[in-house]
Amino acid sequence: MDLAVFRALQGSDGATVLAELAGAGPLDDAAALRLGTRLRREHPAEFVAAALTQARLRERAVAKFGPAAARMWFTPAGLEQATHPVVAAHRAARVAAALGPGAPVFDLCCGIGTDSLALRAAGLTVTAVDADTLTAAVAAANLTLGSPGTGDDISTAGVVVGDVREVDLGGAAVFVDPARRAARGRVFDPDAYSPPWSFVRELLRRPATVAKVAPGIPHNLPEPGVAIEWVSLRGEVKEAALYSPGLAAGLADGARRRATLLPGGQTLSAAGPDSEEEPPPVGDPGRFLYEPDGAVIRAHLVGAVVEAVDGRLLDPTIAYVTADTHVPTPFATAYEVTDVLPFSVSRLRAVLRERGVGVVVVKKRGVDVLPEQLRRDLLRGARGSAEATVVVTRHGRGRIALLVRPVSPPLSDPAPGA
Repeated sequence: MDLAVFRALQGSDGATVLAELAGAGPLDDAAALRLGTRLRREHPAEFVAAALTQARLRERAVAKFGPAAARMWFTPAGLEQATHPVVAAHRAARVAAALGPGAPVFDLCCGIGTDSLALRAAGLTVTAVDADTLTAAVAAANLTLGSPGTGDDISTAGVVVGDVREVDLGGAAVFVDPARRAARGRVFDPDAYSPPWSFVRELLRRPATVAKVAPGIPHNLPEPGVAIEWVSLRGEVKEAALYSPGLAAGLADGARRRATLLPGGQTLSAAGPDSEEEPPPVGDPGRFLYEPDGAVIRAHLVGAVVEAVDGRLLDPTIAYVTADTHVPTPFATAYEVTDVLPFSVSRLRAVLRERGVGVVVVKKRGVDVLPEQLRRDLLRGARGSAEATVVVTRHGRGRIALLVRPVSPPLSDPAPGA
């Protein structure tokens, strides 16, 4: 889709066609072919193709944005890379708390504008910047939703088209979300970000910068004083946010490392690097097993979970916590341990068969096991319908298998976009 076609979609014909597609029900391949064939009798083929793509993107976006997706504008890459609104709102609230109401913020690499929307909703004055003209136009369209009289002029929405490395930032705060995808897929090397890590590092030397990066960022990559917050949403780690020293100083407790669980907002933090902390105790399996949230693991705060449940690690290098009593904690999923066995496929299969198990969930950490292959091996010849969870991990010098059952309620799952 080029810019001219996008402008046409924003017009009256586009509104009519998109409304018709929205009312047609799920747009599977057959429905898209049927509707596309009919619409091409009245509209240019490129316009119809773009409308069908936009309608399908809006369908997909409901999982992330809820009912608001029906009015928003998307590109395929923009939807995939857009921050979940719950995560964006959390980060924006932290920035607003540190800067104060009305503070100017540049959103660099703004994409389709979802982070700009969150920053603006938090009371900040936002200028969004993207190098791609179409993406900037989509961001402007999203930022002008519900603002009659702004038209489709990018400048009225506070969106700038240009290279983020050449923007005069003045004394404003900065949010930057460098692209972490290339033609071959996801990029893991920060030096291969666009713009690269060297540019992000310089931004983090400014008084007030927050950078969204991949959760796997090495702890020692940001310079001393940069605070890192790992954020998970309903158990899935979504991002790491880097706060410049000046901005971090204005946050709640000045923590160097933080793990935050959304939508509830529970948080664990530590003031210094993990090398300063006492290693957690290690011991034998107890009656309960705790699987820490991924954000807690990324932040190297598993020791805080060990302390909270009065537990110990099964292995000093593996993030499984065991304890003799059940202590509810939002930072880990708890399981009751029913059996502890040396790892043996044949022995596990025999135990599961005796108990009529026909459904198995396999979890593993620190061992060379393929969960799907192990699940198939364990269920070979199974005839029962009972369910079981098998945890395979390392303990001491060998591998063990724990049969466990959940004792904590699952994470709450509010409506998308809530």
